[in-house]
Amino acid sequence: MREYEIAVIPGDGTGPEVIAEALKALKALSDTGGPSFRFTHYDLGGERYLRTGDLLPDSTVAELRQFDAILLGAIGHPKVKPGVLEQNVLLRLRFELDLYINLRPVVLLPGVYTPLRDKGPEDINFVVVRENTEGLYSGSGGFLRKGSAEEVAIQESINTRRGVERCIRYAFEYCRKRNQRKKLTLCGKTNVLTYAFDLWERVFKECSRDYPDVETDYAHVDATCMWMVKNPEFFDVIVTDNMFGDIITDLGAMIQGGLGIAAGGNIHPGKASMFEPIGGSAPKYAGLNKINPVAAVYAAQMMLETLGEDAAAARLLDAVTKVVKNDLKSMDAGRMGYGTRETGDLVARYLTKP
Repeated sequence: MREYEIAVIPGDGTGPEVIAEALKALKALSDTGGPSFRFTHYDLGGERYLRTGDLLPDSTVAELRQFDAILLGAIGHPKVKPGVLEQNVLLRLRFELDLYINLRPVVLLPGVYTPLRDKGPEDINFVVVRENTEGLYSGSGGFLRKGSAEEVAIQESINTRRGVERCIRYAFEYCRKRNQRKKLTLCGKTNVLTYAFDLWERVFKECSRDYPDVETDYAHVDATCMWMVKNPEFFDVIVTDNMFGDIITDLGAMIQGGLGIAAGGNIHPGKASMFEPIGGSAPKYAGLNKINPVAAVYAAQMMLETLGEDAAAARLLDAVTKVVKNDLKSMDAGRMGYGTRETGDLVARYLTKP
């Protein structure tokens, strides 16, 4: 079995707690014939910034490039001004490592509650492919006459043909590999964003010629939100830009059972990619053994899948599915019926004693 070099960024708040359970699950896989791992921990986040003033040293970025993958707990600290950590750690990692795909499964597992009436696991099973390094998050813009009555704020959405095409092609390839409905939906706003999404729509149609086996359609972002609530079974794979992807994946988290089970990948195929639970650092739960670690374990499962360890990924997903179906009372922190560590123990137990 191959040994993988994994960088671990436990981060802030409950991040270290949930990452510990993800590592516990990976160790259980290794101990039962799965791939092996060597973990290198990095102290990045709010605590380090408050202690040393450091955010993300250039040397650390260079080191992270050399790993097979990165596991991130959470970045965010109540004593650090909003935006400082997000821009200088999270966004910088995405841009510096060129993690141009944000991959978010929206899958309702058996036994998990969804607020959507009369919908079950057979209805909520799709994936969002979000462009991750361009759009409104690229940081282009500025102020004129800031602080005055005539102040102007400009924020520009940057969309390059290269960036759009590689995201769309990834989505087509993923849809084909997923091999479920083989339907790819472009989510945009062509009737208002007539420049950016004209480019997206043209590239989408051009790329579709290379994937005749994949059905394609288009939906405005507002309609996408509506159908995700009313008829989520319409979707298989959705591809969209950075900002729209950010919005619809949070809606997706809610319909799949909440932030306690939602995980995502920041991916550059063939290079060091970063995987994380999307619920944030949740500082009010830090140290209480109450936070749900399932999303972090799910992130580790996505990491295995991206590394090509399909058998190990399937085993871990099966263990997670059994825990949420058989053992947990809720996905919400403090209401699971088990603590953070005990939930991680359950995952490990299903891996060692199926």
